[in-house]
Amino acid sequence: MADNIAGDAKVRRHALPDRLFHWVQAVCMFVLLGTSLLPVLGVQFAWVAPHWIAGLVLTAAVLLHIVRATIWQGLGTIWIGWRDIRDVREVAAALFDSSKAEPKPGKYTFAQKGFHNFIAVVLLVAIVTGVVLMFGVDTPFWETDPYVVSEANRGLLFVLHGFTALLSVTLIMLHIYFAIRPEKLFYTRSMILGWITRTEYQTHHDSSRWSDTE
Repeated sequence: MADNIAGDAKVRRHALPDRLFHWVQAVCMFVLLGTSLLPVLGVQFAWVAPHWIAGLVLTAAVLLHIVRATIWQGLGTIWIGWRDIRDVREVAAALFDSSKAEPKPGKYTFAQKGFHNFIAVVLLVAIVTGVVLMFGVDTPFWETDPYVVSEANRGLLFVLHGFTALLSVTLIMLHIYFAIRPEKLFYTRSMILGWITRTEYQTHHDSSRWSDTE
């Protein structure tokens, strides 16, 4: 297996900035979830500072990623279009009719696009609510301002922020599950090393929808 990979040409799937963003985001998410959920489970420690620091790092990473995706990559790559919806219909048809072949996606499958877009919404809600709630915490950048939001609105923000945390736990579990499945390991490798083999590219992707020169 290793020899086959070594002798196969490589197709770049993820550039270095995108891989760095993914792993910075992953570390920040684990820190945020650990510092928010462990105290609830009875593990007591000074969690506030590492929580908001990780939140700020995640916010900066997401903003940089949005700029890069919008200007240099194009949002169309990750948006769900009519072709993706048609793929779902054809995949469903292939499940009931073995004579029909499943369509090959472009760079990302319908499931990958859907997961990305859903977690993007969850992260943006978490970031916006978290930044507003941060004004209720003393930091080196500002002192607590209890008048930024009313008590009622602060309660709503806590509910939304906590709900995104619970959703994030589920999404991370799903992400890890699919990342370690044997048939998906080449995607995981590409997020570490940046490439898939040409054989994997030809087997799993439609070259008319994703050029290997991108």
